[in-house]
Amino acid sequence: MFNVIITGITSFLTDMASEMVYPLIPLYLSTLGAPPAVLGVIEGFAESTASILKVFSGRLSDKMRRRKPLAIIGYSGSMLGRLLLYASNAWGLVFAGRMVDRIGKGIRVAPRDALIADCTPVGKRGTAFGLHRAMDTLGAAAGVAVAIWLVSTLGRDLARTDYQRIFLISLIPAALGVAALFLVRDPSRAHAERQLPRLSFHGLPAKLKWFLLVVTLFALGNSSNQFLVLRARDLGMSVIAVLAAYLLYNVVYGVLSYPFGHLSDRVGRKRLLVAGYVFYGLVYIGFALTRRPEFVWLLFALYGVYSALNEGLEKALVADIAPEEHRATFIGLHSTLTGVGLLPASLLAGGLWSLWGPSAPFWFGGALGLLAAIGLAIVL
Repeated sequence: MFNVIITGITSFLTDMASEMVYPLIPLYLSTLGAPPAVLGVIEGFAESTASILKVFSGRLSDKMRRRKPLAIIGYSGSMLGRLLLYASNAWGLVFAGRMVDRIGKGIRVAPRDALIADCTPVGKRGTAFGLHRAMDTLGAAAGVAVAIWLVSTLGRDLARTDYQRIFLISLIPAALGVAALFLVRDPSRAHAERQLPRLSFHGLPAKLKWFLLVVTLFALGNSSNQFLVLRARDLGMSVIAVLAAYLLYNVVYGVLSYPFGHLSDRVGRKRLLVAGYVFYGLVYIGFALTRRPEFVWLLFALYGVYSALNEGLEKALVADIAPEEHRATFIGLHSTLTGVGLLPASLLAGGLWSLWGPSAPFWFGGALGLLAAIGLAIVL
């Protein structure tokens, strides 16, 4: 569990840095005069471009038989993205900063998750991924809490330079996270001297292929979380209240990730994953229906339940059913498919919001979430 804990510490610090910045970006863009459609373009392209890298990074990790170097490169790249955000004075540089930050994530995710799977027995992978996800998300909660404190200190109406000051401060935990990762040990892998077997999709388990198909369809309705932040602001919540609701989401997500991961080792992944998609669909429909800001708190909490049921367990499932010698490749492919769908999903969300109002993207996402739950119940 040493590697799981160290990667968890790195993720805690990195997500702390990220979430000091992430929920402020749609608010920062508003100060720059950018409309919601621009947010869709930025998030869609940044997340999707990064996600394309995940399968290639995973494949390279399998060929190298090493995980640590690519993980360090990826985490280091995210620091550069924050520097670009600090230097930004127009939405174009915000776009560049988000792209660089997400490209770093695209490089690191598959090797890091494969490293966790490599050093964990099959019957404990749900627990391992749940623990890592809990540390990751509690770091995010800490980042949001710091952002709330900084915003309250700087004042209710933030200027562009106030946001940039927060972006600069976020570099401190990001750098500490990269430093911690150097303590990780690449596990010795069996048959490392042998050539990597040829990858054949025809010979893959049917469950893996169908699961990846359902995940891809679901991703088309899973737009950026920043639309949830924008929706809360649209309902009249203050910047502090929006950040506090987002903090609640991260706390629920972080607290429940480990017990849900441990539970999946006992009862199987299917039930919990189906329940997660149901939660997603209902939460998005709730965001479409609500007209009262007080209900947003409940919706953010329930969204944390969905994330705890979904994020770590999907990776554990892929690690369980993918061929061992191609594990990082398929962990990366899973992340690529979910991330590539974010481009059309976020573009659709921004377009639907602009054309038919703020409820439209949430009706669309909620419907796809419930359909994905049905699909997952059938194929797993």
